[in-house]
Amino acid sequence: MQLPSDFPADFASSDPSDLETYGRDWTKVYPPRPSLVCRPRTTDEVSRLLRHCNANKIPVVPSGGRTGLAGGAMATNGELVLSLERMRRIEPIDTLGQTLRIQAGAITEAVHQHCAAQGLFWPVDFASKGSSQAGGNIATNAGGVRVIRYGLTRQWVLGLQVVLASGEVLELNGALEKNNTGVDLRQLFIGSEGILGVITEATLKLTRLPTKVEVLLLALPSLESVLQLFERARTGPFTVMAYEFFTDRCLERVTKHRKLKAPFEAASSHYVLLEVEQVDGALDDWLQALFDAGLVTDGTLAQNAEQQKELWTYREAISESLSATGLPHKNDIALPVSRLHVFCGEFETLLAQRYADWELCLFGHIGDGNLHVNIMKPDAMDKAAFLARTHEVDSSMFELVRAHQGSVSAEHGIGLLKKDWLGYSRSPAEISIMKSMKQVLDPNGILNPGKVLTL
Repeated sequence: MQLPSDFPADFASSDPSDLETYGRDWTKVYPPRPSLVCRPRTTDEVSRLLRHCNANKIPVVPSGGRTGLAGGAMATNGELVLSLERMRRIEPIDTLGQTLRIQAGAITEAVHQHCAAQGLFWPVDFASKGSSQAGGNIATNAGGVRVIRYGLTRQWVLGLQVVLASGEVLELNGALEKNNTGVDLRQLFIGSEGILGVITEATLKLTRLPTKVEVLLLALPSLESVLQLFERARTGPFTVMAYEFFTDRCLERVTKHRKLKAPFEAASSHYVLLEVEQVDGALDDWLQALFDAGLVTDGTLAQNAEQQKELWTYREAISESLSATGLPHKNDIALPVSRLHVFCGEFETLLAQRYADWELCLFGHIGDGNLHVNIMKPDAMDKAAFLARTHEVDSSMFELVRAHQGSVSAEHGIGLLKKDWLGYSRSPAEISIMKSMKQVLDPNGILNPGKVLTL
């Protein structure tokens, strides 16, 4: 593949190790087969590259930190990978407007550290923050552990710089809080998974850094009690920052992989990691009432920042531990919070009836209805046979999701992995409109081809 000669000498690579690295994301389902990796440093270089690719009908896969789990950053058919990793500039904070301009390749955790120095916070946070990139967060409308408090990524993006397939550069909304001048084009690109344009810069909206934060780990006897506790937490004497749950099977694999001591002497079936911002110091009385009511069986309150980090490890190390101790089939779904208990009961019954020897590991941001469903391959089962049968499980599970008015993807997007199931959460009319938008903004179909939509 030939590129114009006016790009820097280190702009492109066809080295096999680079193709392997940049051609895949965390999905690891499809073999990476890109033809070239390009790593621009400026929006102008992105613009010139896309103009060339569009003129020559060269397919392009935008690539950020590649931490997605839906195959959205996979290059499987000779595409050119456009990596934003060199575009990591973070500008000084506008402390009056509480905004921050960044390039798309800025690492999420680096943005957090930059803001914290000014007592400010960009509240987009998840376990992969050390490697995920802000542009990818925006392109997938990432969720994470604090959605219950702050909402999704799109609520913390004021402005975007986007390069269209034609190479045209759009500046959308800047740092404006209010701009009531017709269709908000910025929102078309947030969550569109790179199929409509490539985000190169963004103006982020910030908020104050939480001050009096408390972290608790609580043991509970059932999922029903997890939801009852959530209802109490929402009316407690504090602001809920995060409400995360996981089952005993998740905890067993975390303690095994990380060689950690179990948090409590007696095992429980369910656990909740609760992070709150206190206002009036009434947390102790609230906790005592939980024990008096028999809602929780055990609990611990972190006494310092180090203990808070230790408690968070039990939750944040789950994905890593499942992969390190077995072969998980992962799914990321969302249900109305009021339907979680019924859905989980029906799904567990389905597994028990049809796949009795399969281990189910559930965890997630249950406060916003997001479940991470992980089915572990039985040790005695062939990998190929397991992966083939998981398609059957997905079909049954997504039927349940549709029956309970849920979403087949809560925060990782559709990508390649969930294209077959898009119609379970979106109507034919919605999908038709999406296809029309793709045709208008990318008529040659070069941007992230084959992802999200079947054209």
